[in-house]
Amino acid sequence: MAMDEVDVRNRWSSGSACHGLWSLLPGVVTADVLARTGADFVVVDLQHGVVSEVELPGITAAITAAGAVPLVRARSPLFADVGRPLDLGACGVIVPNVRDAEHAREVVAATRYAPAGGRSIGRLTGGAAQPLVIAMVETATALEDLDEVLAVEGLDGVYVGPGDLSLSLGLHGADHWPELRSVLSSIIARATAAGVPVGVHAYNGEDAAGYAAEGATIVTVAVDTVSLGEVMARHLEVGRSRAGADGR
Repeated sequence: MAMDEVDVRNRWSSGSACHGLWSLLPGVVTADVLARTGADFVVVDLQHGVVSEVELPGITAAITAAGAVPLVRARSPLFADVGRPLDLGACGVIVPNVRDAEHAREVVAATRYAPAGGRSIGRLTGGAAQPLVIAMVETATALEDLDEVLAVEGLDGVYVGPGDLSLSLGLHGADHWPELRSVLSSIIARATAAGVPVGVHAYNGEDAAGYAAEGATIVTVAVDTVSLGEVMARHLEVGRSRAGADGR
C-alpha cells in the first residue's frame, strides 16, 4: 500500500515505527529499486551522497510512484538548502548539523510558508504542503539542548548521526562504543518520553532492530552503498569457493 507523509506522521504520532532505506547512489533506477523493496520511506542523501540536485524531481517521483515516501537529507541547515529539496519533490527533509533548539526553530520555519514560517513559494513538482521536518542530533551542543530541541513546535522528529556525534563528544572509535551506545539509548529514551519520533542512523537491519526495540520509530535499516558492496562481496566469495570445490 502506498504511503505518503501524512501516513508517516500519523504512524509516528501513534508510536508505530516506519522502516526505510538510505541512498547515496544517483539515478532514478536506483531510487525505483529501493522503493520497490517495500520500504516505507527512502532517504536521498544530498550531504554525503552523489545525487545531483537536477536529478531530484525524477528520483522523488520514482520513489512516490513505487509507493514509498521520498525524504531528503539536506546539503546543510542553511535556509536555501532546507527548502530547495521540498521544491523538487521531497515530502520531508532530514536536516544535518542542527546546533540547538533555536536553530531547530529556524529549520522548521524554512519548511513552512508564511505566516507559520519563511519558506518561499516556488515548488516545482510533487512534494507536500506540510512536509516532514526532522532535525539531526549529531553535535555536543544539540545533545546538551536536547530537551529544548524536543519541545520545538512543528518538529516531526529527531535523527541521530552516531558518527558525527561520536566525534563531537570525543567518543570516536571502537574503544568508546559502549559509552557512545549508552548515549544513543539515552537520546531514544528522552525523545520517546517526550512523545517525539526518534531514529538512529544504522547500516544494517540488526542494529536498526536494536534501536527500534528501545523505542526508535524512524528506523533506517540499510544504506545502499554499504549493502551493495556487502552483497556483491558475498556472491564473489560463494562463487569462488564453489569454483575451487569443482576444480574449475
